[in-house]
Amino acid sequence: MEVKDKVIVVTGGASGIGKSLCERFAMDGAHAVVAADIDTAGVNSTLSSIENNTNGLGLQCDVANEDAVKDLVSVTLREFGRIDLFCSNAGIFTAGGEEVSNDRWKNIWDINVMSHIFAARAVLPSMLERGEGYLLNTSSAAGLLSQVGSAPYSVTKHAAIGFAEWLSITYGNRGIKVSVLCPQAVRTAMTAGGDGGVAGLDGMLEPEDLATTVIEALGNEQFLVLPHPEVLTYMRRKTDDYDRWLGGMRRLYDKFAEIYKRRQ
Repeated sequence: MEVKDKVIVVTGGASGIGKSLCERFAMDGAHAVVAADIDTAGVNSTLSSIENNTNGLGLQCDVANEDAVKDLVSVTLREFGRIDLFCSNAGIFTAGGEEVSNDRWKNIWDINVMSHIFAARAVLPSMLERGEGYLLNTSSAAGLLSQVGSAPYSVTKHAAIGFAEWLSITYGNRGIKVSVLCPQAVRTAMTAGGDGGVAGLDGMLEPEDLATTVIEALGNEQFLVLPHPEVLTYMRRKTDDYDRWLGGMRRLYDKFAEIYKRRQ
């Protein structure tokens, strides 16, 4: 898929990965880019950076609220007639383990998992009617491997990948393309003030560089989008010898556990 002349929606578009995706899509000739986020001021900032290159639209949207996601899709379809690419990108991090409160577990589950489900429910009918469409769901390398210091993040990112796999299997023969974005540490508000912890071992990626990887992956219509190519090696080690991999992850936990405890 080429983004030129496409209508694209990006959630979490106020900053970080989402803002960089909006800017890159606009620069590469998208017909329209809709930036959605709960942060209205951030959305306006994104719009100011893309409006000279595309038809920009900014909408406030709480992705944990299904009605808000439905409204986002409805407004976009009304304004532009179609959605070619929906980037379900918004996400949060919560440190801690099984002791994390039910409310915090529900919050991260709604944002990191249910938002993808809400998006699919809202956007798939019009895509299936046209016989084409693309879903790009942002997960994390933590969803392929794990996340030292955060059970909620690891669990929800695994679930996000599982749902993306299911979408690809179920709708791939009906014209729907699916990709899942799985970076390690990216320089965003989520990693501000640190080196990314264990996720930063292979370097902190700039959001603009990640956007370039996304463009390439969309062009190849590949499912896994890995801005940090080392992740593929780690995945292979994990599946080749699960117990050995778990032992290595325990050593990482011993090295980084205190850092994440301070974040709780």
